[in-house]
Amino acid sequence: MARDTSVEELLALGRDVLLPVYRQREMILERGQGARVWDSEGGEYVDFGAGIAVCSLGHCNPELTAALVEQAGRLWHTSNVFYSEPPLRLAQELVAASRFAERAFLCNSGAEANEAAIKLVRKWAASHGRGPERRVIVTFRGSFHGRTLAAVTATAQPKYQEGFDPLPGGFRYVDFNDIAQLEAAMVGGDVAAVMLEPVQGEGGVMPAAPGYLQAVRALCDRHDALLVLDEIQCGMGRSGALFAHWQDGVTPDIVTLAKALGGGMPIGALLAGPKVAQAMQFGAHGTTFGGNPLASAVARVALRRLGSAEIAANVAKQSQAIRDGIEAINRDLGLFAEVRGRGLMLGAVLKPEHAGKAGAIGDLAAAHGLLLLQAGPDVLRFVPALNIGDADVAEGLARLRKALEVFVAG
Repeated sequence: MARDTSVEELLALGRDVLLPVYRQREMILERGQGARVWDSEGGEYVDFGAGIAVCSLGHCNPELTAALVEQAGRLWHTSNVFYSEPPLRLAQELVAASRFAERAFLCNSGAEANEAAIKLVRKWAASHGRGPERRVIVTFRGSFHGRTLAAVTATAQPKYQEGFDPLPGGFRYVDFNDIAQLEAAMVGGDVAAVMLEPVQGEGGVMPAAPGYLQAVRALCDRHDALLVLDEIQCGMGRSGALFAHWQDGVTPDIVTLAKALGGGMPIGALLAGPKVAQAMQFGAHGTTFGGNPLASAVARVALRRLGSAEIAANVAKQSQAIRDGIEAINRDLGLFAEVRGRGLMLGAVLKPEHAGKAGAIGDLAAAHGLLLLQAGPDVLRFVPALNIGDADVAEGLARLRKALEVFVAG
């Protein structure tokens, strides 16, 4: 930060010039290393949020930094009118790693990946002679698929849709983990796809129940509908496997990725299985910046690390450490009803008497040197870097305890 600019001046600048769609905490983050970040006044924080599950290998990871610097000295952008090697290699490696996909589409974000998935479903249905009335996509209450108009419509949460009417048609909502509701929603023969997160993120860190995705897959097969899995937050190692659906034993038709894939660089991807790989032809979709050489070069390195046995082992180890730490705190303070999730995507659910207080706890945590997220008003969300070490987990939990003790004391 420029030495002649105060924190107060920068905060005022943010209030004056940015569209006020966020409610940022009153701090200016300046640098990061591993699982720690520092603000412009020297305050140090353990980061249990990782940029909302984005900084999958921590801040300023040396391998990712080296890939970025090397590519920055060679080629930044060409547009998709031309080939360059990094996105070609990344697409090849994603397809190979996925175990199901034949082709990939690279974009800039999770919302764009889901937008592409929605368009691909509709294009596939049209190519099979289905009129617009038979191109319904079923999604789930509590889901979150992004902020574009189609993606926010797929997001079955009214709070994200308010004021954006008229919303696009062709979506139907059912309750998550209720297979009977989904079966009833597909009876009419107008469903082209079912779209869901194996672990809902914004919906409170809610995992699919055991066997649920297999039952969804069976219904999709019975009704000739596609299975679309949004792994933007839960994928790329976060759940404990490179792809979250591997833990459910299903094969999807489409998977969307983003967040962890770039380790902090903006990138998203859609992976298309054999049923849909040819549905989009020349001119059907596109993106100016998608899969640019810089982001792709970094994502290639991230993908190799995120798919390693070392990361999988660390996710399992630190997931258990965080669960154990929260449970130890809870034995003393009695704040949480349960801890749920998979891998390093965990949610601590507040008891009813503390409902709506997740944001306030997040503020207290920041004041005690811990960056923590919420997943709705009642759930604390833990999504640290997947390579976070023992010392950072222990220190983060210690700071959490101090913040929660202050919260309980009132």
